[in-house]
Formats: sequence, structure tokens, C-alpha cells
Amino acid sequence: MKDFILSEVRGPVGILTLNRPDKLNAWNAPMRARLVEALDALEANAAVRAIILTGAGDRAFGAGQDLNETKTFDPDRAELWIGEWERLYDRIRSLSKPIVAALNGVAAGSAFQVSLLCDLRVGHPGVTMGQPEINSGIASTTGPWIMRELIGLGRTIDLTLTGRMMDAEECFRIGVINRLVPQEQVMAAALELATELAGKPPVAMRLNRARFREVTEAGFRDCLSAGIRNQREAYATGEPARMMEEFLAKRAAKKSA
Repeated sequence: MKDFILSEVRGPVGILTLNRPDKLNAWNAPMRARLVEALDALEANAAVRAIILTGAGDRAFGAGQDLNETKTFDPDRAELWIGEWERLYDRIRSLSKPIVAALNGVAAGSAFQVSLLCDLRVGHPGVTMGQPEINSGIASTTGPWIMRELIGLGRTIDLTLTGRMMDAEECFRIGVINRLVPQEQVMAAALELATELAGKPPVAMRLNRARFREVTEAGFRDCLSAGIRNQREAYATGEPARMMEEFLAKRAAKKSA
């Protein structure tokens, strides 16, 4: 389980790596829990003043939820699933230290959301980002909340209902990617940015992040309540399981073709 998240410290910067490259760093419950633990440890480390979150390999920051996990859910497990996301998202939101996403490929679904919860994002021209959950039968609640906060309701509706992925140029143009650099320079640029942030006055940094959390808290709590309600209803119909099986079957057929 600990291998799902790699942790290291370089000077004042802690680096966490999502480490399921064979699954495009897709989330499962142990990975979510381990990331919360790793963030707790860096928050408690006084020598660390900023954090970078990235993904292992050169194909993905994260592909989102591992559908092999969620295709087996019933309404009760779906409700617990929302609680797991609440713990992770709240941990990121409550950090006193700035966090930078170093994007090294696709950031889809809940991985897209996690990248948006980071303060700043560094990417390269091959990055794609979006909210394709509808294509695998997942009703989106946390995604539309954080997207609306950053890119507005119109674009949020577009991405949520079509499930389309944005290329790096579009992401940069609308402010989803803050720094666009060549692929081989992503980590160096993220380290430079995180080191700059680490040098800022820590009390002001903590208070600024806390204020951002305060002004978005009502929407966060609302989306969690909606998530429980919507996921229970969706899973009771059986649609998510059917759609995920179809999605996984089509993906397997493409790989074998």
C-alpha cells in the first residue's frame, strides 16, 4: 500500500508521486488513504514549506478512478466512497503549505479534480485534462463544484456533459495550466515554482490558503451532500456498473486490436 504513493523531500519542498503507472495512476481506496497519510506527514514536517504532487511515468498524472473498483459498488459502498474523497479533498484544502501539481500526461476525472485543488499547475504540450466521468456512467458532483470555482459554469457544463478532454493549449488559455513548458522540464519548473512559494512568509501563506478554503467551503459541503444523494440513486439503478463494464470491454478490445 505504501508503494502507491512515493514521498521525498528536496530542500524545502516535499514531492509526492502517485505510483500506479501500469494503471495510469488510477485511484483506488488504499491509494487515496495513503495520499492522505503522506500529506499529513509533510504538513507536520517543519522543514517542508511547499509540496509538489505528480504522477509516476510519462503518460499520466492520473487517469481518475479505477473502474475495476467502482464497478462492484452498491449504494452503501458508493456513499462510503464519497467519504473517502471528502477526506482526501479536505486534507488538500486544509494544508498550511502551498501545493503545486506537476502534470506529466493525462489528468482525468478525479485526478483532474485533485490537480484543480492544487494551488498551481505546471504542464507540457502533451497534457490532456478533463472530466470524462459521464462516459463510464459516473454522475459528477465534486468535479462540477471545483471546475465552476475555477473556470465558470459554462465551461463546467460543457466538460461535464460531453466528457471531452481539453488539450494543453486550451488548458493554458483558460488558466487551468499556469505554466506550460517542454515535457522534460516539467519537474524542474515545478520545483522552481514550489521553491519560490516555499520562500514566502509562512503565516501569510497559511492565512491566504485558509481564506481560499473559507470562501469555497459552502460549495464543497453542498457537493458532498449531493454526491451521496446522486451516487446512491445512480448505483441503485445499476447503470454505473453496466456502463463501466462496457467501457472496460471497449478499452480491452482496443488494446488487443
